[in-house]
Amino acid sequence: MQLDRRTLLVAGAAAGAMPAQALALNAPGPGLPAGGKGASFPPSSPASALPDVTEVIDLWPGGVGPGLLRPLTEEIPDRMKPGEPHDRYMTGQSRPRMAVFRPKQPNGAAVMITPGGGYVRVVVDKEGYELARWLADQGFTTFVLFYRLPGGDDKGWDWASGADTPLCDAQRAMRLIRHHAPAFGIEPRRVAAIGFSAGGHVCSDLAARFDARVYAPVDDADSHSARPFCAAPCYPVMSMHLPEGHSQSRKQLLGPDTSKAFEDAHTPSHNLPADPPPHFLLHAEDDKTVNPLNTLMLRDALKAKGARVETHLFEQGGHGFGLRGTVGKPVAIWPQLWLNWVKSVGLV
Repeated sequence: MQLDRRTLLVAGAAAGAMPAQALALNAPGPGLPAGGKGASFPPSSPASALPDVTEVIDLWPGGVGPGLLRPLTEEIPDRMKPGEPHDRYMTGQSRPRMAVFRPKQPNGAAVMITPGGGYVRVVVDKEGYELARWLADQGFTTFVLFYRLPGGDDKGWDWASGADTPLCDAQRAMRLIRHHAPAFGIEPRRVAAIGFSAGGHVCSDLAARFDARVYAPVDDADSHSARPFCAAPCYPVMSMHLPEGHSQSRKQLLGPDTSKAFEDAHTPSHNLPADPPPHFLLHAEDDKTVNPLNTLMLRDALKAKGARVETHLFEQGGHGFGLRGTVGKPVAIWPQLWLNWVKSVGLV
């Protein structure tokens, strides 16, 4: 993969050039047409703030996620600096959804991306759209998941599902992808998950608790398995225990309940099934935000279960490097390492 500053600038400039359209595969929400690839979003729709996607799928019938406890206002600020690519993130989302990137030459496999953001936001570009475009170029049908944020604080959560809210959306998203696999030209079994930072927690939690009943089934899509074919939590928030845990993500996810039992219940390494899916693990040892122990603890737990695990630790990279933060560093090779690995486990 050739990735340099010019490539990122061109990608960023192109971000506003594509029309916003919707594929409402589930029951339509307010202002969304039922079905029909290429149906346009009205200007008031939240998805109209994401002009560089051509398909968006609502996760839940009616659009808004189940169990909203207090009003939320969705915002998508852009931290882009002059001459640099977009750096957007989403906050206050009550309408979880997936942005779809279709490859020109599909390979029959799909990848669901869960970007990071410390459970206070979900990154759009750095750990979402940039990687999705690269994956689509490799033949993968790619879905960027904008999951709901739990909103934990001293007063509780924003959602009745509390700390399980991101997992609810991740399970539902995997099931929807499989339910509509024929429409995307993918084989239902071959759906991988990849996540970053707090999105790495979503990814590893899904790989550990894919079968946990965290929401009531709503339609036929929920008859499908939520188990990812393979999982790649990258520099993940994993442990909810201090001091190795990420304090901000922990507070936002757990809310006022910080008992050891509750921390254990939301630490993926403590909840692995008997047969975890294969895992690709990635971390930089100079990460000052999320302790690399999170990755090493998950690796040890997976190994103890006999799971297939490939682990890459890089000396330099810091936190949140995604693609753009790797330019000029040895860690820039990680997407190719992941691609080689998914071939070895049979995703493609």
